[in-house]
Amino acid sequence: MKNELIQLTAIEAVSRLNSGDISPLEMISAAEARIMEVEPLINALPTLCFERARERASLLMAGKNRNNSNKPGWLAGLPVAIKDLTDVEGVRTTYGSPIYANHIPKVSHPIVKRIEDMGGIVIAKSNTPEFGAGGSTFNEVFGKTKNPWNTSLTPAGSTGGGAAALAAGEIWLAHGSDHGGSLRRPATYCSVVGLRPSPGRITRGTVDTLFSPLSVQGPMARNVRDLALFLDTMSGFCPLDPMTFEAPSVPYSAALDELPPPTRVAYAQTIGGAPVDKETIEITRAAMKNFENCGMKVDEITIDLDDLEGTFLSLRSQQFVIDRELQLQKYPSQIKKDIIWNTELGLDQTTSNLAKAERARGGLYARFAELFKIYDIIITPGANTPAFDVNLRHPTSIAGEELEHYMAASMLTGAITLCASPALSLPCGFDQYGRPIGLQLVGRPRGEAELLRAGLLYEEISGWNHKLPIFPQQGEVPPVE
Repeated sequence: MKNELIQLTAIEAVSRLNSGDISPLEMISAAEARIMEVEPLINALPTLCFERARERASLLMAGKNRNNSNKPGWLAGLPVAIKDLTDVEGVRTTYGSPIYANHIPKVSHPIVKRIEDMGGIVIAKSNTPEFGAGGSTFNEVFGKTKNPWNTSLTPAGSTGGGAAALAAGEIWLAHGSDHGGSLRRPATYCSVVGLRPSPGRITRGTVDTLFSPLSVQGPMARNVRDLALFLDTMSGFCPLDPMTFEAPSVPYSAALDELPPPTRVAYAQTIGGAPVDKETIEITRAAMKNFENCGMKVDEITIDLDDLEGTFLSLRSQQFVIDRELQLQKYPSQIKKDIIWNTELGLDQTTSNLAKAERARGGLYARFAELFKIYDIIITPGANTPAFDVNLRHPTSIAGEELEHYMAASMLTGAITLCASPALSLPCGFDQYGRPIGLQLVGRPRGEAELLRAGLLYEEISGWNHKLPIFPQQGEVPPVE
């Protein structure tokens, strides 16, 4: 029975929870058994809170805290994981930093409150690099998270714990966040589905960067329908976040079947000349046949941008100054060098350089606005390179091009962050070494419904979602090509 419950999709589980066929306590027990079985192999959920979860599940079963049971996105007692950057009342929350190794918040983040008010049961915190800064999920508090497809490889970062836990069947839905690709690259590396929503779609609560569109909160799941369900759970106006707006009148779960399919899509093997693994290009280009089989016209295009990396780093580093300047002054020896490097870039840049980056961002948005006059969806590879050695901070090179820093492997996703479009990561195959390869589907600003519709059509014809969950597998690190 417990193994059967792990195999359920989130949609199936919520349906059975609503009918009373299974209980939240049974779902928690199924998750706990699976976590005990596979967690020693992947280290995805280092902090567990089953006692708290059972207390809240018992309240639901007693008919309490069910005010939203008729709303879109109601989870009916489904267990979920929350990224360890995000506060959960009474549960150890470290942000992946030794500075906060013993931190226990007294109040939950607004997105956690929303998820719990919608019937979600938090059972665990998922691992993340320190303060979410990193293309590989590791920190000094909990160590490395490993990729279930090959435990010698990384699940990427920074929502690597959530992606690995989903793929290994520890949970049905995972909360995450995304700045340069922190939902999208882990989804690609673990062959799950991740969405970076439009800025304002989901509350970020009380962060210091409330007026910046770069960092967002978002959902991750094993398939598109489950993702749409969790997006319905999360979406909506929050008075603590000035960028948020109301959820759509037609829920995303309903829009999946009501919207007409896209008619014209574009494929770009890269953006702004960023290096991309050659086999990744071959696999993602071949995947376009599935869109054609869905009746869509596919064009291959080139997206040329001047100094994409410089623009992204300038704006990202400015946000690091806001977030980390005071911490660096107080804890100079306790913060990892990637964060110091990013923050110092921001501190050292001139106002003129920052203004140049803002102008470039405006030009990038205008470039994509022109493309969306022609195309419903723009598609790129989901990541610049497949999963790499779990012991590395970032890949050393891509397609023969040496990388100078960890963000250089995230320019495909970073470019879309700058243009403020929603982006969906979908599995599309495996390379010669068995590493998952994915697509990044990009939609019009606030066009999540159309984006999810396209993703569902692709998923139904490709069938990649039926490969999950998996039991973690050992393997070797492929050679660098």
